[in-house]
Amino acid sequence: MLNSKQDFIDCMLKMADPLIPYFSEKKARLHLGDTGVYYNKAAVSMEGISRLLWGFVPLFAGGHRNEKWQEIFKSALTEGTNPESEEFWGTFSDKDQKFVEMAAISYGILFARESVWDVLDEKAQDNLADYLYAINEYTLPECNWVLFAVLVNLALKSVGRKYSAEKLEKYLDLTESFYSGDGWYRDGDSNQKDYYISFAIHFYCLIYAKLMENEDARRSELFKERAMIFAKQFIYWFDSTGEALPFGRSLTYRFSQVSFFSACVIAGIEPFTLGQMKGLIARHIENWLTRDIFDRNGILTIGYGYPNLIMAEAYNAPGSPYWAFKTFAFLMLPDEHPFWSAEAEPFPELAPLSSQPFGDKLMYHYGNHAAAYPVGIFSPQGHGQSVAKYGKFVYDTCFGFNVAKSSYNVFENSPDSMLAFEVDGDCHVRRISLETNISEKETWSKWNPYPGIIVETTIVPDENGHTRYHKVTSEVECYAYDTGFAVACRDEDMAEQKTDGGTATVENVFSVCTVSGSGEAVVLDNSPNTNVLYRKTKMPAVKYFIPRGKTNIVTRVDARKK
Repeated sequence: MLNSKQDFIDCMLKMADPLIPYFSEKKARLHLGDTGVYYNKAAVSMEGISRLLWGFVPLFAGGHRNEKWQEIFKSALTEGTNPESEEFWGTFSDKDQKFVEMAAISYGILFARESVWDVLDEKAQDNLADYLYAINEYTLPECNWVLFAVLVNLALKSVGRKYSAEKLEKYLDLTESFYSGDGWYRDGDSNQKDYYISFAIHFYCLIYAKLMENEDARRSELFKERAMIFAKQFIYWFDSTGEALPFGRSLTYRFSQVSFFSACVIAGIEPFTLGQMKGLIARHIENWLTRDIFDRNGILTIGYGYPNLIMAEAYNAPGSPYWAFKTFAFLMLPDEHPFWSAEAEPFPELAPLSSQPFGDKLMYHYGNHAAAYPVGIFSPQGHGQSVAKYGKFVYDTCFGFNVAKSSYNVFENSPDSMLAFEVDGDCHVRRISLETNISEKETWSKWNPYPGIIVETTIVPDENGHTRYHKVTSEVECYAYDTGFAVACRDEDMAEQKTDGGTATVENVFSVCTVSGSGEAVVLDNSPNTNVLYRKTKMPAVKYFIPRGKTNIVTRVDARKK
C-alpha cells in the first residue's frame, strides 16, 4: 500500500529513472519511441521532458533533493530554449504543441523556483523567459489551452519578467465563459465532458487558487467552490477498488484520472476526508501498476490497459503518457501536512444513482464497479475513435470499451454496448445524437445511424444492470445487434459462453455479462486489441431483424464484477 511520502516518491522515481539513458548529450532531446504524431520531433522531445516536470516539480517543492534529475532539467531548459544550441526546441506557429508543454515549466517556476529557475545562469533565464513569453504572440485554441497561458504569465510575473497582463485577464475571462453550471465546465467549443474537465480545467484553476488566494481572492474562492461541487459528481467516475471509468479521449494519460483529487489536496479543499482522498489516490495508482502499461525497458507506453495504438489520438507521442505525473502534485505538501499521517480510508458511501445533466451522463455506482450512461454528445471535430469513446450506451470501470478497427462487419467493428445495424456488410452505430434528455432515473437519445434509419433509445439503469427500449423507424431491411459489455477472454480469464433462446452470457473469473431479448442470442468474438483494457474479448448480444417501418425492441443487460 502506498502510504508514506517516501512510498510515493519511490513510486515516481521508479517510473522516471528508466528514462535517463534516452536523453541526448545536452539533455534537451528525449527519444522514447518511433511512433508518429502530428507535431515535429523537437516538440516531441520538449513534451517528454516537460511532462516529467509534472511529477518532479512537486517533488522539489516538497523539499526532496535529487541532484541527478535537477541537472537534467537545468541542462534541458538551458539548451532547449537557446536558439544557438543544436538541441533548440524550435520556433513557433499558431496552436503549437510546445505551448502545451510550457505549462509544466511554468508550474516549476511557480512552485519550485530554486530548482527550475534560480539554477539557470542569466543568459539561460533570458532565453527561457523569451521562449515562454511567445505564447502571448500566437493564436491558441479556445479550450483548456488558454490556461497554459495563464500559468505562463503568472510564472513570468513571479520572476519579474515581461508578461502580458492583458492576455492573463483575457484567458481567465474566457475560462469563465466555459462554465456551464453545477461544477461543470465545457472544454471550449467542444461538447465533450471527459477527463479534460477534471485533469485540465479544474486542475489548473485549483493551481491558480493555490497561488492567488490572496491576490485574487474572489476567483480563487470561486474555483474552490466549483471544485467542491464537481467532486461530489466526479467521485462516481471511480469504484471502491480505485478503478476509474474508461471514457473519452486521452486515456493514455492513465493515472492522471485521479489528479483532480491531488489538486484538491494542495489547494486545501476537502470534498471528502483526507483519508478518503488518500485512499482513492493510492488504490488508483496501485491498480495501474498491476497492468501491462510499461514496455520491457520500463517506459510508459501509448495505450490504456496495455500498449495499443488503435485507440490512440493524433497527439499521442511516446512521451505523452507522462502527463500521468500530474497525479503526484501532493508531493509538494510539507512533511508535517496531515495528508501524510492520515490513514488511507475506504471509498466514501454513495447513493447508487447520480444524474449529471451538466456532464451529459447518468451515473450508477455498483460499489466494486461503476457505470456511466452518456447520451451521445461529443465534438464533431473528433480526435480519433470518437464514436467509441463517447457514443456507447454505457461505459464501465470493470469492462472497458472497444474501439473499431473498421466499419466492415461486426468482428472488425467490435461494437460493444451499442445497437449496431448491419447494412450491406458494414456496421452503423450511434454517433452524435440528434436530441437528448437526462432525467433523474433514465436517459433518452434520438439518433441516426444510417440514412433512412432513426432510433429513439431510452435506457433505465438499476442495481443489476440496465434495460434498453428502442423505437426504430427504418426505410431499409437489415439486422441489428444489441450488444452487452466486452468480457475479457484472455488465457488467464477462463472465459465461458452460452446461449439459450434469447439470452446470451459471457462469464470469466472476475466478471459476467448477460444480454436478453426477443431476438436470437449470439456471442460475438471481437477483433484482438480492440478493447482498451483487455487484449481479447467476447460480447453477448441479441440479434434482431429490422423490417421496413416501425419496430420496438426491449433488451435487458445484466452485468457485474465478482
